[in-house]
Parts: sequence; structure tokens; C-alpha cells
Amino acid sequence: MTVSLPELTGDYVLDPAHSRIGFVARHAMVTKVRGSFGQFEGTAHLDGADPTRSSGQVVIKAESIDSGVEQRDQHLRTNDFLDAPNFPDITFRSTSVEVVSETDYRVTGDLTIKDTTRPVTIDFEYTGNAVDPYGNLRVGLEGSVTISRKDFGVTWNAALEGGGVLVGDKVVLEFDISAIKQG
Repeated sequence: MTVSLPELTGDYVLDPAHSRIGFVARHAMVTKVRGSFGQFEGTAHLDGADPTRSSGQVVIKAESIDSGVEQRDQHLRTNDFLDAPNFPDITFRSTSVEVVSETDYRVTGDLTIKDTTRPVTIDFEYTGNAVDPYGNLRVGLEGSVTISRKDFGVTWNAALEGGGVLVGDKVVLEFDISAIKQG
């Protein structure tokens, strides 16, 4: 059973067991490394009658980065990249929501990585809603944004013998969200 947009109005909590926050970065100029963050939490207020009055925030634990290679993940946690011991949280807080179409929304907000905050705009697709077997109303959203890691003080790199660098500057952040309505 699905509900209409106005019936979605309310407060939501991200379900980390059914959500994914991931990243994609260019490696050695020839391939992409994909990974995700295993620990995060988030909340949202959805206004189905006026989606521009919706808001959300996410807190990601930097130490939970997982690229599938433990040695690389340990390096990503150091000051060369995320500096997880000194900056344990990566945060996003929305500042505005724009309706693009019936299912597409543009969410602008403040992204903070390593104590550097910059505005970013994430394009989200509303993928639907459903009542799960436990009676919870869930909504789904998928989105992504490309950022420059240098804009957030993540500048480490190594030159390649044939030219170019080991780690690309552009990083795609991916959001596959399942959120549960509260109350």
C-alpha cells in the first residue's frame, strides 16, 4: 500500500540497515574505487503539501569508511584524507529544497568534511513509499553529488610515473535512502 504525497508529511529517521551512503573516486587515472560508510544517522522532516518546506540532516562517522581494502581504509582515515581521529563526523544539513518534477528534488545544504563547510546541491529522486510488514511507513530517495575533495582540505596525492596523479579530485557521493516515519 502506498500513500499520497500530502500523507507523507511528518518526521523521519534514516534506516541504516536499508540505506547506503557511498562514494566513487578515480584511482590511478584509469579506474574507479567504490566504497561506503557503515555508520551514519539522519533525520528528515517531509512536507508533502509543500516539499520546499522539507528538511534533512545526516551525520556520517568518518572512521566507518569501507572501500573493501583495509590498508587503503586505514590510510583514508588519516590526516592525508578524512582525519577521522580529529574530525569524526562528516555532516550534511539542508538549507533549501527545490521541486524539479513530480519525483525529482534538488536539495541544497551545507556539507562539512574535516571542519570545512561548503554548500552543495544534491539531486534526489523520490523512489516511492510503502508500509512494511511491521506497519512502518517508509519513503525511498536516491541521489548523488560530485564534489571536489580539495574544496574540503583533502589534498593528499602522489604523482604517477607516466603523468597524472594517483587519486582524482572529483568524488561522487551517493545516497540510497530508506527512511521510516516516526509517530
